[in-house]
Amino acid sequence: MKAPISWLRELVSLPTTDAEVAAAFTRAGLTVERIDTTGPGITGPLVFGRVLSLVEEPQKNGKTIRYCRVDVGDGLNDAATDEYPASRGIVCGALNFEVGDLVVVVLPGAVLPGDFAVSARKTYGHISDGMICSEQELGLGEDHDGIMVIDPATGLQPGDDALDALWSSDTVLDMEITTDLGYCLSMRGLAREAAIAAGVSFRDPYDHTMPEAITAGHPVVLESERCTSFVALGIEGFDPEAPTPAWMAQRLRASGVRSISLPVDVTNYVMLESGQPLHAYDAAKLQGPIRVRLASEGETVRTLDDTVRTCTADDLLITDDSGAIGMAGVMGGLDTEVTPATTSIVLEAAHFDAASVSRTFRRHGLASEASKRFERTVDPGLPYAAALRAADLLVEHGGGQRLLLETVVGEVPERHRINLRAGLVAAVLGAPVETHESIRILEASGCQVTAMGDSLTVLAPTWRNDLREPYDVVEEVGRKYGYDRIGLRIPVPPVGGGLTRIQRSRRAAMSAVASAGFTEVLSLPFIAKSELDRLSLPAEDPRRRLVRLANPLSDTHPYLRTSLLPGLFAAVAKNTSRSLSDLALFEHGAVFLNTDGGAVPHPDVTQRPTDEDLSGIESALPEQPEMLAALVCGDWIAAGWHGDAVEADWTHAVAFAETAAAAVGVRLTRRNAEMMPWHPGRCAELSVDGTVLGYAGELHPEVIAAFALAPRTCAVEFTLTALLAAAPHGGTISALSAFPLAKEDVALIVDEHAAAADVQDALVEGAGELLEEIVLFDVYRGDQVGEGKKSLAFALRFRADRTLKDAETARARQAAVAAAAERFGAVQRA
Repeated sequence: MKAPISWLRELVSLPTTDAEVAAAFTRAGLTVERIDTTGPGITGPLVFGRVLSLVEEPQKNGKTIRYCRVDVGDGLNDAATDEYPASRGIVCGALNFEVGDLVVVVLPGAVLPGDFAVSARKTYGHISDGMICSEQELGLGEDHDGIMVIDPATGLQPGDDALDALWSSDTVLDMEITTDLGYCLSMRGLAREAAIAAGVSFRDPYDHTMPEAITAGHPVVLESERCTSFVALGIEGFDPEAPTPAWMAQRLRASGVRSISLPVDVTNYVMLESGQPLHAYDAAKLQGPIRVRLASEGETVRTLDDTVRTCTADDLLITDDSGAIGMAGVMGGLDTEVTPATTSIVLEAAHFDAASVSRTFRRHGLASEASKRFERTVDPGLPYAAALRAADLLVEHGGGQRLLLETVVGEVPERHRINLRAGLVAAVLGAPVETHESIRILEASGCQVTAMGDSLTVLAPTWRNDLREPYDVVEEVGRKYGYDRIGLRIPVPPVGGGLTRIQRSRRAAMSAVASAGFTEVLSLPFIAKSELDRLSLPAEDPRRRLVRLANPLSDTHPYLRTSLLPGLFAAVAKNTSRSLSDLALFEHGAVFLNTDGGAVPHPDVTQRPTDEDLSGIESALPEQPEMLAALVCGDWIAAGWHGDAVEADWTHAVAFAETAAAAVGVRLTRRNAEMMPWHPGRCAELSVDGTVLGYAGELHPEVIAAFALAPRTCAVEFTLTALLAAAPHGGTISALSAFPLAKEDVALIVDEHAAAADVQDALVEGAGELLEEIVLFDVYRGDQVGEGKKSLAFALRFRADRTLKDAETARARQAAVAAAAERFGAVQRA
């Protein structure tokens, strides 16, 4: 929002300097990003001149030029000769002026906008000693069809300085307006804020109550609740050639709005001043009553930019009997726009639903000054006052008369009433804000305040839709009281309980795998369906239960991830493209599995959601388990003077999971399994107490090829949520035993399909309480054990609260072997 200070001072008497006004705005939360000054972008001599004579000279190229003698004032003219009086000779291609007209002349040595230097030069057989200027050449407007001809009534004379006459220097504040302060997208709103900051009074120029329904003017029908009010005022006998007054055009330019025509400029001027967008229709082009309704699916409208736009059923339109004539709150229609021939005008000032306007202009890519204001909520009590102001300006500067027959339909919504304790403001802000000071600030903000004992009742003004509950009032008082006056006081936090058990366990697991040589990466949590296809996941796999984003960052990845592996594959690809091929990467994060919980409720944001709303939201959310995944490829240890390289393989992927589990006090069980995207026969299922956590092993060759990974790449992925839940809540540290350890080894021949972990469990069960530790230290397959068999060698360690005898150790070992023999048909090797 660009705010000219002169306009601001016209609305409120400010005793402070421009810099102090800017500082006060910033303290109130209206950040002034830049302070500019308006003025001509011209250096050098620019004066008024009178055309003394002109000669039209046709050229061979078909163009006619004029050689003019122009009086530019004493001291600037060339000396008189027998042929010409004291004047300058200037060649001009424009044809819209006559002898005796007062024009704007830029003399040699000046520099026009665009770094265009003016000098005396020979052209078309004459020396052109200057240039007669158009509005566009001076940077005053867009008109370049002819040069500027000055009204004689101004009293200006040849030689007068045109810089001072055509430009008024002003200070402009370029401000960032936050979304909750939409009323400050107007000079009216900014003037009120400036008055409060300066402690002076403010008289609202738009303090005009919206009348009850009037249907005497142009008929208007509201067919949608998204338009709460609509005002239509008529003007007859308007002069279409009436120019925009210079002061208005200058204020529009200073505000960043170009001057177009008087009707358009007036609607823009009133919008900037009041905050209420308006639109002017050519009354002669309207067919039947104006209707505000929702569009039919596929209905079209030709907007002012001469573009035919196809609407959806969610777009709000302005229509008449001919069809759509505008997109409500966004852009008017081309078929009913005012033109240089318009003599009768219908002014529209309406209040449209903020969310509806926001969706429409984003859907069609039609951001405008009007839609920017409507999406932040315009004052619903403002349309009638703004329409009156615009009508008065049009009549004043364009002639004609305002029709007494008016149309006002709809009503102003009820104002918000807030009840709060008077002491709440000081208690929340932590500053000694007295009740009378709070009341002064609120009343200056346009609120009506009733104080009864220790309670305040605040009736918010129509333009403060953001004031809904007591804490909104506290924020309003704090912002205008001054955050700089509240002071600095560090709150004393309550004594905390430290990290939770889950937090401690998670940190332990992350630290352990990082210490084991893995590097953490962080990828975006989005995925494409094609990536799941490249993982060769079957149709019934839970990882195909995708959650689609309503507004994805990229159309190529519109789903939330169901696995961490594609993100790791992308990280590997990026590293290998930079010649980094020896990698051990891991990632920790959530995945999202669709639960088909139904539509998500959208509770009213003006109050706390009900328990039913919260329950519905919770049930609609996807499952979000916390996962941990890693990938290894290349060499685990590079070749060097110490020996050959050690290739990264499945053992490192399994070790990653076991390291994380050991860090939280959990022992994983491994067994052979088949699960994509891992290689059949080279995939281990990881579980705890029968609960499957995930899988580890070598990736399937087809998956490796699909993602362009290195051969024999290995990966692991498991549910960290379940691992942390299985972690023991505590434990005890046993005293060191003073008695010796008894060692026994046993080698068992079992069927190839028997899992080593299951055999180990049988040995533990059979050995009983004397067994302290068991370790698998060898697996043998070969002729000595027979086809379809394997030998598993375990180290058993026994200990008791006494020195064990050989016979006790032997009995425990044999009991362990017997249990394995009973369950798996195990035979002890000699």
